[in-house]
Amino acid sequence: MGELQITGGARIGRANATFPFATLKVNKHRLDLNASILGNLTFQSSDIISIEPYTMIPILGQGVKINHNVPTYKDHVIFWTFKDPVSIVRQIQETGFLNMENVSNQNIDRAIIEKQSKGGFPIKKSFAIGAIVVWNLLFLYDIIPFFMGKARDSPIGIGVFSAISLLFISAFLGLISAGFRQLILKEGRELSDIKRFAFLLLIISGFMLFQLVVFSRLFDKL
Repeated sequence: MGELQITGGARIGRANATFPFATLKVNKHRLDLNASILGNLTFQSSDIISIEPYTMIPILGQGVKINHNVPTYKDHVIFWTFKDPVSIVRQIQETGFLNMENVSNQNIDRAIIEKQSKGGFPIKKSFAIGAIVVWNLLFLYDIIPFFMGKARDSPIGIGVFSAISLLFISAFLGLISAGFRQLILKEGRELSDIKRFAFLLLIISGFMLFQLVVFSRLFDKL
């Protein structure tokens, strides 16, 4: 087997991504676990201590546990799959990735080392923190006056609408604009690192905006 690619879920540290928001891709030279916004982890054979079947709940909570020695990644790394975990481990072995001769003869890939040094989270921390702060401030702009009795009968106003609109716009630009991705992503990260998550945000925020518009019109008629 030259290369293995499977779609499933993932657990990185305490964070969990359900199916189909993670992809495990393995060949002789590297293993990539892409869990979108949750983390994008890349390993060389020498980074792996062991890969073993893992079962928490049969079928619904089973997968393979990746034990590694990369200090910048979370220790607890699991790829969830509906397939038999034992067969997945066997298929990984068949790629040659875990072959001891491959490990001993492996050349250090500087690009992988550089990627690992930045951690698994693909988005710049400064952008993530700023986005969270702005999101909360916009919600508080509506919620505080409402609970203080200084607003109309609904806590949903321009602040909530602006927060969800910014979420929709950010997801949309993340998908179509290379310049915007350069602004929000760490160096070396690509669209594939956030694509599924961006699509999910686009759908959810778009639906929420539609609901807010409908709700606002109904409220105005009352």
